[in-house]
Amino acid sequence: MIRPQPARWFEILAARDDATRVLEALARTAAVELEARGSSGLPSTLTDVEPLLQEYRELALRYRPYWPTTHLKSSAFPEPPATTLARDVARVRAWAQEAEPLIEELQRSEAERHELMLWRTMLTPLADSPVDLSQLVKSGPVLQARLFVFAPDAPPEVPAGTLVRRAELGGSLYALAVGTANELQTLAQQAAATKGRTFEIPAWLRANAVDTETHIAKRLTELDARETELAASLAALHLRHDLHTALGDASRLQWVLENVHALESGELFCWITGWTSDRDGTRLAAELERSGARALLHFPPPPRETKAPLLLANPWWAKPFEIFSRALGMPSRNEADPAVLLAVAVPLMFGYMFGDIGQGLVIAIAGYVLRNRFPVARLFIAGGLAAIVFGALFGSAFSLHRLPALWVQPLDDPLAVLVVPVIGGAALLTLGLLLNAIEAWWRGEFATWASTDAGFVAAYLGVLTGFFDATGFVIAAIGAAVFCLGHAWHARAPAAGLAAIAELVERLLQLLINTLSFARVGAFALAHAGLSSAIVALMDSADSVVAKGVALVVGNVVVLVLEVMVVSIQTTRLVLFEFFTRFLTAEGRVFRPLPAPPSTMQES
Repeated sequence: MIRPQPARWFEILAARDDATRVLEALARTAAVELEARGSSGLPSTLTDVEPLLQEYRELALRYRPYWPTTHLKSSAFPEPPATTLARDVARVRAWAQEAEPLIEELQRSEAERHELMLWRTMLTPLADSPVDLSQLVKSGPVLQARLFVFAPDAPPEVPAGTLVRRAELGGSLYALAVGTANELQTLAQQAAATKGRTFEIPAWLRANAVDTETHIAKRLTELDARETELAASLAALHLRHDLHTALGDASRLQWVLENVHALESGELFCWITGWTSDRDGTRLAAELERSGARALLHFPPPPRETKAPLLLANPWWAKPFEIFSRALGMPSRNEADPAVLLAVAVPLMFGYMFGDIGQGLVIAIAGYVLRNRFPVARLFIAGGLAAIVFGALFGSAFSLHRLPALWVQPLDDPLAVLVVPVIGGAALLTLGLLLNAIEAWWRGEFATWASTDAGFVAAYLGVLTGFFDATGFVIAAIGAAVFCLGHAWHARAPAAGLAAIAELVERLLQLLINTLSFARVGAFALAHAGLSSAIVALMDSADSVVAKGVALVVGNVVVLVLEVMVVSIQTTRLVLFEFFTRFLTAEGRVFRPLPAPPSTMQES
């Protein structure tokens, strides 16, 4: 479980004309990474479709908003991709020729709808105005009228003599202006400079706001009915020209050219090869069967020159903690994946620094609510639950130390609160050293580790034990001797033993400093208790129950916002820089699945 597993090599022999269907089926599994055995590019049957795809992209620039977006389907029968795409582009062209008048009418309708809604918005502040709005249409030639829309933070400089009615609506500044042509031109230039808009006065404007609103409502109803008819006509054209299939074929070929960069192919067959996370091959076989493609799947040993991508095999409760090792990369084949250990250690560190029943409950609930939108939020579920446990041990709930502490209140015994994380840190670092031993076993180098680094581990543990029992220093001396003699033995040179002394001192001092770094866990637990005491002091100084409640709520919010960030950073730092440096270099190859095909994304 802690050792990454290599992905499985697969090979598929497929009919050449079925290649795109096979690739689509493989991508549906989200369990395939392609890697060609020796080909340096795509076969001509795929590269030849690029000119047709370019024509398809040009059509898409104009017509995509009016194409169907659901129920797209790809052709089921096998034939050369160029043949399929030529037929599909011809269908889209024929559809476009018939659809163009309908689309133009739709666009005119959309423009008119926008104008109607704009004036409906502007009529709100003019509802009680005695001005005859219909006279604005007849203005000229000396005086003219325009409607301007500005950003609210960029009000215009109105020329002298210009009549303006302003209204700030919907985050924009509306200005209905009457003035000379030059004055209105000045306002139009200001609007353009601030990315505003200028609108002509519509001929349909009525004398007052009530009559104008009646006209707008009636016209919007007519536009709705006409747009429904136009949409139905477009849908009929979609079916008549089989546009769902044409778009499905084109999008599939475009997807292939964007995501497949090499493929071996001959006159009749092609080889599709790569890696899969589907260890038993059942999902791959099922999707190929479902696709109806003519293909044979088998799982031979991978070529010698290839390097397999690696997969992590963790239980569901440990998977969120893979984010820490992935921050460095992927553990290599002979490196341990620490996710299971981190699933215990990280919540303990987080909860210790954030020991509060109420605040821990809030964090856990927030993590649960946000777990699907932000995968990293899953970490806060475990962290919040751990904070609840430590809150019970510290007797703290929403910063109030009114509960009996099951262990100790931090400010009553700060030394104990500091020492416990150091002991836990020493245990975690020792686990890191033991993981290094396991990795040496996987590499076939355990004998070397036992005769060198085993002495280093003994020296480290001996020094720690020596602070409580002098026997520990004896063990440390024996471990140091083993470390130095082992290096001299493997180097077949006594001088190597002297060099090992310097290495031992440097590594041992570094490890001891790393151990002391875990005291920050206790320090932040004390800081959290100090902030809680400050909140209680503010409550006690308040005169009313309401003020006490406000102090409690605001204080807890500040603690949650501030300490979630700080505690998360400190926990990540201890994991990455103290723990991981003992055993992890993360030089493995990451498994990168083939992106989902268009049909799968539409189904989702």
